[in-house]
Amino acid sequence: MNGVVLIQTDTTVGFVSLDAQKLAATKARPPEKPFLKTYGTFAAYSKDGRIPPAFRRELRRKKRTTYVVKGSAFRIVSAGPYHDFLKPWGWAYSTSANASGHRFDEAFAREKADLVVEDRRGLFEAPPSAIYKINHRKKKRIR
Repeated sequence: MNGVVLIQTDTTVGFVSLDAQKLAATKARPPEKPFLKTYGTFAAYSKDGRIPPAFRRELRRKKRTTYVVKGSAFRIVSAGPYHDFLKPWGWAYSTSANASGHRFDEAFAREKADLVVEDRRGLFEAPPSAIYKINHRKKKRIR
């Protein structure tokens, strides 16, 4: 996965890549603004970070929820077509498939993607994930 892939993620239609710089260029977004990392398994996430013990059970049960730990946003995708897509790589940077600050435009998204992966559901904009910032024993809803 060297380029930018347009795919229906576990939440909404998105651009995904292993290259954050390519994603930033695709969206015309400042390159210093971090991207969400989506992981196919808890084991893949454990190579990059540590989930505070108080939240491990919650993270295993929650679906379509993004967490921020020590400034890094991540979501673990434990089932479904997007999970199957992530498995060979373990993780991918992910962002909504739109120009920075704009709504989803399928023509724009298809034009900007290096590869389009579409399943029987097609591509559609859906509500984004809830976002929580967690540390040790505290949790704060961001979105």
